[in-house]
Amino acid sequence: MEQESEQHPGETDLATARTWVEFEDPAQEGQRFRCDLTWLTSSWTCIFGNGCHGIDSDEPDFGCCVLGAHFTDKDDVTRVKAIADELGEDEWQLHPGTTRRSAWTEKEDGALKTKVVDGACIFFNRPGFPAGAGCALHQHAILTGVEPHTTKPDVCWQLPIRRTYRDVELPDGTSYLEVSIGEYDRRGWGAGGHELDWYCSGSPDAHSAPDPVYVSEGPGLIELMGEQGYAQLAERCAAHLALVAAATGAKGAAGPPSPAGRDLLPLLVHPATLAARER
Repeated sequence: MEQESEQHPGETDLATARTWVEFEDPAQEGQRFRCDLTWLTSSWTCIFGNGCHGIDSDEPDFGCCVLGAHFTDKDDVTRVKAIADELGEDEWQLHPGTTRRSAWTEKEDGALKTKVVDGACIFFNRPGFPAGAGCALHQHAILTGVEPHTTKPDVCWQLPIRRTYRDVELPDGTSYLEVSIGEYDRRGWGAGGHELDWYCSGSPDAHSAPDPVYVSEGPGLIELMGEQGYAQLAERCAAHLALVAAATGAKGAAGPPSPAGRDLLPLLVHPATLAARER
């Protein structure tokens, strides 16, 4: 069913055009990356605990953890189980007393996910907990000096980056696997995404990072694309930012600002990043 509106109060239009780039995966023959440069060069950052409104306005302190996390495959479950085994009650507020999988998972429509307890994921430490509010799995990663993508469910560490696959058939009978790296906006949640009270990727409130997404989320992108693929992406993102600088006449850009370039800003720069800069 078509949604009545593509824009939510305080958020930018979901239908805004983007700049995409395609290139061969240097590590995998027959595979190409398709990447959203407008998103990956945006200034989005997670603002949990620092202005996040939460996807449920009744529980703004719970961020996007109110629904629990659906697992992608057995490896995803195994990784989280290994970290759960390491967590003590001093790190995990809702520790069920055992780390048996059945103690912290449940099924929803046949799909395995983390349990929801009292309005949020069982791994979510509530405000006031001595170890701090937020994901116990994420906090454990920071405490032990490892990247959060090695401790959290796939959907949690990837959000709001989205990786999708598509088989592309060419007129000459050849084909390749297209791997898209883009923004996991409201629509990524399905029809229910439009019912979320707030969502960060389209909100100027969350576009406040000093570094672009491809830099700040570099470790996760390397996990999604491989080191060689990420290196290719980083080169193209840097070139895109140079184009943006030239179009806006930013400091260090060669030549004066281009009026035509300014007209292209909604295509070159994420609309929420633009809105944040104009505040």
